[in-house]
Amino acid sequence: MYAIVQSGGKQYRVSEGDFVDVERLSGEVGQQVNFDNVLAVGHQDGVQFGTPTLSTAKVVGTIADHGKSKKILVFKFKRRKMYRRKQGHRQLFTRVRIDEIALTGVTKPTRQDKASEAKPEVAVKAKPTAEKATTTKKAATKKAPTKKAPTKKVVTKKVVTKKAKSSSAKVKKSSARSAAKKATGAKQAKKTGK
Repeated sequence: MYAIVQSGGKQYRVSEGDFVDVERLSGEVGQQVNFDNVLAVGHQDGVQFGTPTLSTAKVVGTIADHGKSKKILVFKFKRRKMYRRKQGHRQLFTRVRIDEIALTGVTKPTRQDKASEAKPEVAVKAKPTAEKATTTKKAATKKAPTKKAPTKKVVTKKVVTKKAKSSSAKVKKSSARSAAKKATGAKQAKKTGK
């Protein structure tokens, strides 16, 4: 049996006997904790989901330890401004041992029930040997399916022809530019008197 519990804004999948690290809870080591926000419970009959929580489910745990998680570094940085800030942070947590998952209306399986489910009784019937011989012959005569070769797509290339007007237009533009340069050079020469 398992349950999905919400604590400290996070969701945890828990089973009986598990140790879970949740956000820091108020209380001393050895104190009982009740998780009221049970979102789902899974058991041998299936899974029950709440909308959003199950009012018939209850998860009970015991506080095993308080502690701090591993240190993380918070580093702020802005380039070309000589702005650098380094800070460390260790998040506080509470380790909880799950004692009981209770769901009203569902009976917990006992050890005897689990043992009986593990060894189901199977009745063995003797089959005639003549049927086995005919089935093996049929299996031997089956042919393997043939695979078809994949068809290739034919790609046609489009031929691009260059227009004669565009190349002659380029020549005209370049000759017009060179003529304009010559004209400006002649004007400058007249001004300077050369």
